[in-house]
Amino acid sequence: MLTVRLSPKLEARLTRLARRTGRPKAFYAKKAIAEFLDEQEDYLIAVARLEEGLLSIPLAEVVKQLGLGG
Repeated sequence: MLTVRLSPKLEARLTRLARRTGRPKAFYAKKAIAEFLDEQEDYLIAVARLEEGLLSIPLAEVVKQLGLGG
């Protein structure tokens, strides 16, 4: 369980979004936290690679390795 205190302005925005979409505020809070964690973890991986002097991986190679080349 987690309790988060939001500013009144942020709380109002979240409430409006929840009402407009019919989803609970918790849905959007969970989604926002998950996306934030994904980005932070990716950032930390990138920083670690730089600190270890590892070579970057070209986008074309990543696309190829993941089979995203269509």
